[in-house]
Amino acid sequence: MELIAKNDGFSSQKAKPAYTLQANKLSYKLVPRDGHWWRGSGAKARYILCGVTCEARPGEILAIAGPSGAGKSTLLEILAGKVSPGSFSGEVLVNRKPIDGSRLRRISGYVTQDDALFPLLTVEETLMYSACLRVRGGARERACRVRTLVRELGLEHVARQRVGAEDARGISGGERRRVSIGVDTVHDPAVLLLDEPTSGLDSASALQVVSMLRDMAVVHGRTIVLSIHQPGFRILELVDSVLLLEDGSVLHHGSLGLLETRLKLAGNRIPPHVNVLEFAIDAMDSLQRHKILHHSATLNELFLLSDQFRHGKATSDKGESCSVRSDRSMGYANSWVREVSILTSRFCKNTLRTKQLFAARTLQALVAGFGLGTIFLNIGYGEAGMQEKVGFFAFSLTFLLSSTTEGLPIYLQERKILTRETSRGAYRVSAYVIANALVFIPFLLMVALLYSIPVYWLVGLRKGFPAFTYFVGVVWLVLLMANSFVACFSALVPNFIMGNSLIAGFMGAFFLFSGYFISKGSIPKYWVFMHYLSLFKYPFEAFLINEYTGTGGSRCLQQGIGGCALDGAGFLEQQGLRVRQKWSNVAVMLLFVCGYRVLCFLILWFRCSKTRK
Repeated sequence: MELIAKNDGFSSQKAKPAYTLQANKLSYKLVPRDGHWWRGSGAKARYILCGVTCEARPGEILAIAGPSGAGKSTLLEILAGKVSPGSFSGEVLVNRKPIDGSRLRRISGYVTQDDALFPLLTVEETLMYSACLRVRGGARERACRVRTLVRELGLEHVARQRVGAEDARGISGGERRRVSIGVDTVHDPAVLLLDEPTSGLDSASALQVVSMLRDMAVVHGRTIVLSIHQPGFRILELVDSVLLLEDGSVLHHGSLGLLETRLKLAGNRIPPHVNVLEFAIDAMDSLQRHKILHHSATLNELFLLSDQFRHGKATSDKGESCSVRSDRSMGYANSWVREVSILTSRFCKNTLRTKQLFAARTLQALVAGFGLGTIFLNIGYGEAGMQEKVGFFAFSLTFLLSSTTEGLPIYLQERKILTRETSRGAYRVSAYVIANALVFIPFLLMVALLYSIPVYWLVGLRKGFPAFTYFVGVVWLVLLMANSFVACFSALVPNFIMGNSLIAGFMGAFFLFSGYFISKGSIPKYWVFMHYLSLFKYPFEAFLINEYTGTGGSRCLQQGIGGCALDGAGFLEQQGLRVRQKWSNVAVMLLFVCGYRVLCFLILWFRCSKTRK
């Protein structure tokens, strides 16, 4: 994706307002749900956060520190507006005013601990697609923003390299983390929250990431809040203030200098090779240190009052003149049609670059087409030929319906990214579902043609272009049904193992109740509904009707004493099939395709709209 900008498209813009982010007496209680309906749970509710009060100012970095389980990530999620207000007590303020979660998500960026990126897109493409989805304006403005951001992130040397992943070579871990930060700062948020941005990085990469964040805070006046676990002393030099948590309670909120003073006044001697924060975190394990820090609360309160007195006037003035702008807090950056277009383009690139999927499906279709064609070579129209064709149609459907589960891991990976992007207001879930379906329509048509062209003529099915076209259309619909079915279950299941097991189980049930292995009349009444829900039933009947109508209907399939005992039309009548079902079955298959996509949308919409409880 070419960046056509030659200057900083944002340099001439009016300075954006700064935001002071505050938490006022936040408490979050976790209620255990183990136990059974007839008896209560033995575990007691515990507080993840307990009366947390803190403040993050524009142009500064606030680091949230503490041992594992202290409540760092939960506090960040509340500050980012990802937790419903009814789930916690207290309030989140922006410039001294309450703000709801949806508006807070619009003015802020939230970077999670793990990177959720498309490994086959380049760095430049990743940022450009994010800009297209989240930045208002034309192509030139978005390109200018991406060019500025690439330079700001220090990624010019890898801009055209693919992001990569654990199993695909790409950029380094530190560079990938900076891309993740860029994805959430492309819309130029005034507040940036990051969960463990240095996790998994070496000391040099971690320092680069925090240095970049320091520049964002100082140069652009952003309010930056990050959680961090035992950082090095060079990283601490870039931090303005620290919020130290233990068991959800605040032990310290202020500068590192004050923390060092408090520890020394309490009689502690900090070793030369250990930084102040690391020593304070280690000291929490001791009950004596824990009590000392709590007895120093009065000193911390005095510091907060004096610090607010020094900064209060300037902050208060900013709070009076600034407010959360409606254009940053309401609506989407693009129309629904534009979202579908952008997402379709991104899906196409990922699909075409997924060589394993693309090559495997095309090669699989060709090999299966030629393989089955040579096995069922030139089947005749006698009694034996009739049985062989029925077996051929049944095996073809078994192959076509069972060969789509390889898309499950791709869907699961995309679901993770979808949840994050929609929670940030990048696009609508419906646009994602439609774009995903549009991408697979031509791809699966190509697979249907590669399978049908060799197998149809080698097997010797009914001659004529209309019959061949109908066969290709049915194969195409079978692939679309299976793809929609997998997409629906990928939105529902938690992981690949569960998804693969459920899909295989349902496919087996569809085969069993299709009417091929056991007739409809022999199926118990309480299982008849599965016969009509079977993805196997309707294409199987369509294949038979297509083969034994027209010229195929007059062909003799079984000779009797006085002549032909059974022709094609008689065979269809024997099976309970009518010619008009040729197109009604196609309509039912289209209904399955649309129905599973609608179910996929509903499940994804519920997942994306559901907040943590």
